[in-house]
Amino acid sequence: MSVVLERLRPDHAPALLAFERENRAYFAATVPDRGDAYFADFAARHQALLDEQEEGTVRFHVLVAEDGRIVGRVNLIDVADGAAELGYRIAESAAGRGLATRGVREVCRLAVDEYGLRRLYAKASPEHAASRAVLARVGFGAVGRERLRTGESAIAYELDLGGSFGRERSGTDS
Repeated sequence: MSVVLERLRPDHAPALLAFERENRAYFAATVPDRGDAYFADFAARHQALLDEQEEGTVRFHVLVAEDGRIVGRVNLIDVADGAAELGYRIAESAAGRGLATRGVREVCRLAVDEYGLRRLYAKASPEHAASRAVLARVGFGAVGRERLRTGESAIAYELDLGGSFGRERSGTDS
């Protein structure tokens, strides 16, 4: 599947809403559900995300297929002091094709080259083996445990983006 990573824009709204609706149950199996209000107020939420992105506190990206469908998201939130938290989700129909690994690698490259970041953090549920594998392939290391907003336990990861990140981590997807 051929995809392009793009910064989130206003015109992504319809495809992004479709992506979230189509994958709601799939995502809810591994991460907390966004709730009905997310979908009911999507237009306002989308604009709020774009406003935050303009302020520089977040960096939102979407993986767009050749037909215009959004098949993934890779986001950096809480951007401050040279660091940010990474989050991502891939459509059920696109899972298992290396898209998460490619998207995360590309956002890590942007984090260094475009956003001036030096460190990324991420969290993954112990039960979410695919997400943990993506983080490991990209070079994140487990640094402990944390509690999610829901109270569930998560593995905390960290990635130092300094030095030779792009050269050492640009291998093939597995």
